[in-house]
Amino acid sequence: MGISRNATAHWEGDLKTGKGKLNTPQSGLLADTRYGFNSRFGDEKGTNPEELIAAAHAGCFTMAFSAKLGEAGFTPTSIDTRAEVDLSMEGGPTLSHIRLKMKAVIPGIDESKFRAIADDAKQNCPVSKALSAVPISLEAELAG
Repeated sequence: MGISRNATAHWEGDLKTGKGKLNTPQSGLLADTRYGFNSRFGDEKGTNPEELIAAAHAGCFTMAFSAKLGEAGFTPTSIDTRAEVDLSMEGGPTLSHIRLKMKAVIPGIDESKFRAIADDAKQNCPVSKALSAVPISLEAELAG
């Protein structure tokens, strides 16, 4: 049996002037978090789907990378990942590209092993698999 997580969205009004709230009832970390047209396409405070996808992808990739490092006998000192999700408006809104930018400090690993493990994590983390219709690139830097 797998694990199930959930979130809820509530919306009031039309697309451009309406407002929504997101909640994550299991953890309670998102509690009435605002989102709307202007937080998605403008600079109003609040979150948006692309930001949440970026957070999920950065977290999932980083955990997958750590797991794969452990399987190969390496323990990272630190891994920092930024995910950038692009929303294109050509032909209607669509996710057009995701860039993962990761920097890690991993004692004892060589560059080729680092790259191979990072590429494997990019291909096989659950969020990457779910978003496989979107081009995903990875910039990986071995620091220290």
